Amino acid sequence: MEAAVAHGVAALGAVTDRDWTGVRAGRLEWDCRGTAVHVASDLIAYAGQLAGRARGAYVPFDIALDDGTDNSGVLHVITTTGVLLAAAVRTTPRSVRAFHPYPFRHAGREGFAAMGVAEVLHTHDIAEGLGIAYEPPAELCEFVLTRIFPHVRPGPSPWPTLLWATGRGGLEGREPVTAWRWYNNPVLRSERLGLEGVTPAVAASLSVAGDGGFTWAGGAPAEGTRVGAGIGVKQYEEGAYLPEWGMYVLVRREDDRAVGAMGFHGAPADGRVEIGYDLVVEARGNGYATEALRTLSAWALEQDAVHTVVAVVEESNVPSQKVVTRAGFTEVSRQEGRITYELRA
Repeated sequence: MEAAVAHGVAALGAVTDRDWTGVRAGRLEWDCRGTAVHVASDLIAYAGQLAGRARGAYVPFDIALDDGTDNSGVLHVITTTGVLLAAAVRTTPRSVRAFHPYPFRHAGREGFAAMGVAEVLHTHDIAEGLGIAYEPPAELCEFVLTRIFPHVRPGPSPWPTLLWATGRGGLEGREPVTAWRWYNNPVLRSERLGLEGVTPAVAASLSVAGDGGFTWAGGAPAEGTRVGAGIGVKQYEEGAYLPEWGMYVLVRREDDRAVGAMGFHGAPADGRVEIGYDLVVEARGNGYATEALRTLSAWALEQDAVHTVVAVVEESNVPSQKVVTRAGFTEVSRQEGRITYELRA
């Protein structure tokens, strides 16, 4: 957040002597001055959402610049609101979610940071309007893409990909984008757990021996979680990753420790979707898998595209068989040492 603001302010600081009000900001309908004020307004709004733990709506406030504020003053406000958002991100606990409409009506601190960086990248629009060069560091663009653009297949480099994904430029081999929005990850709640949808950034960490930003019961995720995360990374690289139909990390709310993972093998096909899961050894025997399976399966069956949730369990895995039956699944077949269970709407 701080790096994005510093980079953008430095670029625009060289042209504060120009008229920003009479020049359209790139492809936007706003002028350059209005676009800069919009950036500051969004940064403070995001800080307010996190600091106020907003639920169900935006915190009802806005900012207004003093009469006579010049372009340098606008940049000062952007710097200040950027610092406030960065402070809110740093001081907000990892598990906190606050209201944002797209698409699940909430976002965590990483989501708000990514949205803030994306807003600062309006610097591109202002720079385009004023006829100056601007290209942010690649790591900032990748940060945004892997947190709130999980559905966008990576391109040859992050900045052109982000410009294309937000309708600001072309990308070889892809149709122009005419309508877009970003996507924060989903989070479901059961009695004792939070089921947190995995972003491409988290999947990448988990797939290469990282912790994904979670504190794990027992110190590390189970091997099945790493395998599932690797599948998610591959789907992202192919442009087929949808966070609601991917992996969810199961987080025990009483101590914010991750106890396992559960997720779908892919998006629904012909009304059916397959689900899988694992728990760390230290968390087994507490009913967490059954609780999470009931919650995630119920959510899936509420979606128009799903009428059946499928779980396939090894015949030798008796504990897992008990999990699916306790969650309401019914055995439908046995083949080659594997049992197929279904739960229907």
